[in-house]
Amino acid sequence: MWKIYKWNGVYIQGLFISQHKTESAAMKKAKKEIKFKYAVRDDRDSELRIWLDAEDHTPVGVIIKKNKKGA
Repeated sequence: MWKIYKWNGVYIQGLFISQHKTESAAMKKAKKEIKFKYAVRDDRDSELRIWLDAEDHTPVGVIIKKNKKGA
């Protein structure tokens, strides 16, 4: 599941927005809920993150998908 989080003034992963089955649905919802200019993918072993940044490159949210072990 793709989970969308918004910056709450203290933490990037502070305010849970929603969860989706596909990346495209998550990006569509993030565009409506979070005003961001740049999206940067960060693929790691345990999870995939898409950092959502404002025009001045300050982070305003993140989309996270946990990877299954052994995949």
